[in-house]
Amino acid sequence: MLGMLAQGSSILFSDNGLMGLGAGLGAGLTTLGAAKGIGNLAGNAVESMARQPEVRGNVFVAMIIAAALIEGFTFFALVVCNGIAGKIAEAAGG
Repeated sequence: MLGMLAQGSSILFSDNGLMGLGAGLGAGLTTLGAAKGIGNLAGNAVESMARQPEVRGNVFVAMIIAAALIEGFTFFALVVCNGIAGKIAEAAGG
């Protein structure tokens, strides 16, 4: 049993294991951050539209542009994490 744990920890703390851990954490944190950002953006936009209905069009346009920028950053970060995962697969020979 201890031998299996030692083998597992040596795989995790090798270069490929740490890269995989970083890629997984990076993808997860990126997705959570984007969800939080877009949620705050939409909530505040709806609140401002409720307070001042006459600026609804301007707020909506600004919200869509900001959401697109957040999504663009999210996709870029996920591509970087996927690239790290691809390097792991190349290093592992698969």
